[in-house]
Amino acid sequence: MKEEKKYRVESDLLGELQVPEEAYYGVQTQRAINNYHISRKRMCDYPDYVIAIAYVKLAAVETNHTLGQIDDQIAGAIAQACREIIDGKLHENFVTDMVQGGAGTSVNMNANEVIANRALELLGHRKGEYQYCYPNDHVNCGQSTNDVYPTAIRLALIRMNKHLIASLSELVAAFRRKGEEFRNIIKMGRTQLQDAVPMTSGQEFRAFADNLEEEIANLNRNVELLHEINMGGTAIGTGLNAAPGYAKLCAQNLSRFTGDHFESSPDLVEATPDTGAYVSYSGALKRLAVKLSKICNDLRLLASGPRCGLNEINLPPMAPGSSIMPGKVNPVIPEVTNQTCFKVIGNDTTIMIAAEAGQLQLNVMEPIITECLVEDLTWLPNAMDTLREKCIEGITVNKERCLNMVKNSIGIVTALNPYIGYKNSTKIAKEALETGGSVYDLVLEKKLLTKEKLDAILDPAHMLDPTDIIE
Repeated sequence: MKEEKKYRVESDLLGELQVPEEAYYGVQTQRAINNYHISRKRMCDYPDYVIAIAYVKLAAVETNHTLGQIDDQIAGAIAQACREIIDGKLHENFVTDMVQGGAGTSVNMNANEVIANRALELLGHRKGEYQYCYPNDHVNCGQSTNDVYPTAIRLALIRMNKHLIASLSELVAAFRRKGEEFRNIIKMGRTQLQDAVPMTSGQEFRAFADNLEEEIANLNRNVELLHEINMGGTAIGTGLNAAPGYAKLCAQNLSRFTGDHFESSPDLVEATPDTGAYVSYSGALKRLAVKLSKICNDLRLLASGPRCGLNEINLPPMAPGSSIMPGKVNPVIPEVTNQTCFKVIGNDTTIMIAAEAGQLQLNVMEPIITECLVEDLTWLPNAMDTLREKCIEGITVNKERCLNMVKNSIGIVTALNPYIGYKNSTKIAKEALETGGSVYDLVLEKKLLTKEKLDAILDPAHMLDPTDIIE
């Protein structure tokens, strides 16, 4: 026989509500569960976010205890509950939807209730016996959603940025290894999808690595903006209900606990509604997404064919490409990376609009900003890891195909200019275009260069250092 689920009754401003007896959350979290079924993504789906808010509450209780606002016993229990959450416990109780009204109040109260109920257990009481440790009076002492929520967001983004940088660094290294592997493979460079001048596949892949490596520094520059916090500002930045000295001491405590340096904003009234740091950081994510998507476009072009496309490189086959065309294999990994990048670019627009929608002393649209940013910081590392593991590391080059295209290209006349002169180069190019002949063959046919010298000019070592004139 199925055991009947048990409930406890809790009350708030709106009246009484049943809460599952075993739940560490309380009545206000239960209302959020009832109200919000939007993204179907919950706080607990993002562990760094849950850990971040626990760190904020730990810094807050340490600050309040030092300033004499909470006694030793209650402060100790709250601090232990926070540390348990930081260690990965109780996360399943952080159940509010990522997209919600109320400027994040449900998130803050979810944390307050879970921490309070765990603290009650540690104090020897039952869940819901809030006369001994109250979510608002004790866990939320000297705080407001309006300083807790943005501070937790910033810490979560800082933590998640480290995962992003790790994935990006590994992807850069993979491209760099391919650059070294392909350093001696000559191919034709292209501009505007037209033949340009010869280069090596190694140069092409090394350029991918350098292009993405720039984004590591750019992300780290922008994440620095997130280290300024408004804890102690409470509701609108005036510090109402916070003890004197709370703001700076809380920032110091948060820095000490997390190992990341935080500073209290010099103007808490300005800082409370300000979302500029999110806009800047989102812009950095968008810039990475744009570059990454462009590289995936290049990979798909270079691998196009195999018979009727460029067919310069081979991507690892990951899945049959068609339900109707036998033998077709699609570039599915670059494609899924492209789509991830599109999502990040679209999220940046949402963040921009949400940031603009702030009014007066608060921006109530921060939940959608948060959802977009944590989504970006989840999808992007996943996509980059997938791209590296299932595509980049297995790429091979069709060396003969690349060489033949160089020999048949009109573009190599540019490399021959210093040796046969502009006039001869123009004649050769024109004849090659009119007859369909090869520049390589025409140069030999007209005895403008010996085969040995022509091959030396087109040698990959010379292509890497074209200032080295072939005698």
